[in-house]
Amino acid sequence: MGKRDLLPTTVVGSYPQPDWLIDREKLLGNLPFRVRAAGLWRVPEPWLEQAQDDATIMAIHEMERAGIDIISDGEMRRESYSNRLANALGGVDRTKTGHNLDRTGKPHDVPLVSGPIRRLGPVEVRDLTFLRQHTSRRVKITLPGPFTMTQQAENAHYPDEEALAMDFAVAVNAEIKDLFAAGADVVQIDDPYMEARYEKARQFGIKALNRALEGVQGITAVHLCMGYAHVVKRQKPNSYAFLAELEDSAAHQISIEAAQPKLDLSVLKQLRTKTVILGVLDLNDPTIETPATVAERIRAALKFVEPDRLVIAPDCGMKYLPRAVAWGKLKAMVEGVAMVRDEL
Repeated sequence: MGKRDLLPTTVVGSYPQPDWLIDREKLLGNLPFRVRAAGLWRVPEPWLEQAQDDATIMAIHEMERAGIDIISDGEMRRESYSNRLANALGGVDRTKTGHNLDRTGKPHDVPLVSGPIRRLGPVEVRDLTFLRQHTSRRVKITLPGPFTMTQQAENAHYPDEEALAMDFAVAVNAEIKDLFAAGADVVQIDDPYMEARYEKARQFGIKALNRALEGVQGITAVHLCMGYAHVVKRQKPNSYAFLAELEDSAAHQISIEAAQPKLDLSVLKQLRTKTVILGVLDLNDPTIETPATVAERIRAALKFVEPDRLVIAPDCGMKYLPRAVAWGKLKAMVEGVAMVRDEL
């Protein structure tokens, strides 16, 4: 492996949607969206898919221009990271919404599970195919994890949460296999509620995650964070309550936020066989990091993990940042990585 192959850069998933596509005032003021929120879109339904396609091309080009190695579609078609898939599954009530608490304890409208969860057909395959057609770079696409979807729903059908999570996992598994068949290089499962509700996660979180990855051929990642910076402004703890447990998961890569919480990176020693996707951009700070700051954060991680097991990324999705800030942070990240590569 040459120096240019070390420390590849990627994104966690989302990138800022343009103002002509989505009402950002509503987006920023009504977090989070667990059910569909058609009122966010500025473009009428007959032209919405075309507008989302155009926004996706914009996001692809901006990530390429910043120098990112493994890009996403920016999640331009989503109102939130999880609701696109969750609300497309059979068993989710189409006429009524449920109610549940978010990770901060606030009540929210959520999908109401009133029947058996079933995947009715591909949900994000066209998204991936469109991304694949518009770039020659490696591509990743994200899906919400089965544990997180369980925590973001009201269960009115299953005997317990574990049973619901396992059926969510079956649906996610089928979607992942179709995404790899359609050309994905990396499929990432976003499962932040394993950190938020770590006691429940210790009971069945890894079991559900491994069922979602069963028989999958391709590079898989799982992302855990402590909440969007736009939502969680307080000082985050410098350690995860649920992280080392992922060493027992089938995922190849573990994506974590480290910059905003100033994470104690010694925990990386516990992920002995995993590639670590390290968050080096603090999304709570509107100031664009200098490349030197990014480089220092990478060097700190290299004390605990080999360079061939390290991928560099923002802390979390960049959906809620101003677009110019998001691009500037990505560019600084790429330049910081180049500094460290030259030292290896």
